[in-house]
Amino acid sequence: MRQIGKACGSAARMRQIDVIPLALRKWPMQIRLASLQADADPIWAILEPTIRTGETYTLPRDMARKEALKYWFAPHHEIFAAEESAQIVGTYFLQANQQGGGSHVANCGYITAPWATGRGAARAMCAHSLDRARERGFKAMQFNFVVSTNERAIALWKSFGFEIVGRLPGAFQHPAEGFVDALVMYRSLL
Repeated sequence: MRQIGKACGSAARMRQIDVIPLALRKWPMQIRLASLQADADPIWAILEPTIRTGETYTLPRDMARKEALKYWFAPHHEIFAAEESAQIVGTYFLQANQQGGGSHVANCGYITAPWATGRGAARAMCAHSLDRARERGFKAMQFNFVVSTNERAIALWKSFGFEIVGRLPGAFQHPAEGFVDALVMYRSLL
């Protein structure tokens, strides 16, 4: 079940996506546009642990807050926040994967707060991003660099119809596993 509506007194669009039956959830998940001014602190609290562990993103593990927020809130990124009980539990960006002849393919980056894993935030963000990409006219979505040890994410993306279309052998230096493969995952939005 999905409900789409406007946030009162704001230009920010909100969507409520029930990814788990309401009988099993205390609060529904909200996905809304995020802003650097209003959401920098809670989004940094989500980005920092992921950057520091260095297991899923190709960002420097010592990346400073200012640079990380500049990267996440880049002008070509449309940024969203997933909220549960008025707390941001995840964030994602949506962008064109390439310019010019490749601009009809979307790309996203998602991060769930470590304290909120297993509560449906990643699933809600993926569902929302697919809908938003279609609204923006994208014809497909591609993830360019999915670390092969990120098994939960791979399983989730596959459940949404993404296929592994490429493998980059040893392309990611995992802090515990050494050099591991990175996957290219793709799905049509038509």
